[in-house]
Amino acid sequence: MTEQSSIVAGIDIGAATAKAVVLNGIKLISSYVMPTGENVKKAAWLVMKQALGEVGMTIDDIGYIIATGYGRRKVEFANEVITEVSCHAKGVNSLLPEARTVIDIGGQDSKVITVDNKGNIINFAMNDKCAAGTGRFLEVMARALNAEIEDIGQISLNGLLPCQISNTCTVFAESEMVTLRAEGESRENILAGIHDAMAHRVVIMGKSIGFKNQIVFTGGVARNTGMKKALEKRIGEGITVPEKPQIIGALGAAIIARGKVLL
Repeated sequence: MTEQSSIVAGIDIGAATAKAVVLNGIKLISSYVMPTGENVKKAAWLVMKQALGEVGMTIDDIGYIIATGYGRRKVEFANEVITEVSCHAKGVNSLLPEARTVIDIGGQDSKVITVDNKGNIINFAMNDKCAAGTGRFLEVMARALNAEIEDIGQISLNGLLPCQISNTCTVFAESEMVTLRAEGESRENILAGIHDAMAHRVVIMGKSIGFKNQIVFTGGVARNTGMKKALEKRIGEGITVPEKPQIIGALGAAIIARGKVLL
């Protein structure tokens, strides 16, 4: 294997963010995350350029590139495209081989994946038809409550009496938030209720395939401490969040790419 072919990349184009990971052999040498924006093709080029620029490389230095995520087919420079379910499974396995369940919540969808000790998929359940249970749901709720999306998880932890959220439809839930606020309910209790309602929806979806320990939480929403706590309470088990949960799909894509140059 030449030095050039040992350098591979994975790129994950999600609804909210674009992520790129560069590996040299087994070593992660660079990663980058940025908003996807409206132009998916442009985001793919920019995130790859940024990740490569951090280590003084260009795309010509890469032996193989795999794209994943909802915008994967728009990545013109990728050698191959693979579903994000497979990439998240491989990415988690590379960091936590003992993991048997992956919960991934992104901007547009949520999924629960069960894996074996090699990161192969055993089963999965996915919600990509409704905003409830996704990062988009939390964004809408944060806006309705005049709160920053980065802060709502921590705020929710201070909710001592979580509100019962009866609507999981984003449109109706937003209206319900406004009503609760007008009635004098605190943001802390409302946000605690929102996180619990969202966790409930994800857990119902995951129960169709079962939660097996160790459980790992990935995706942008995994940075939300309130969401982690709500999921743990609903599942009844502890959950591990990787140091950089957003890049796990791109990492898995790069790991699969590494296997291609080793063939």
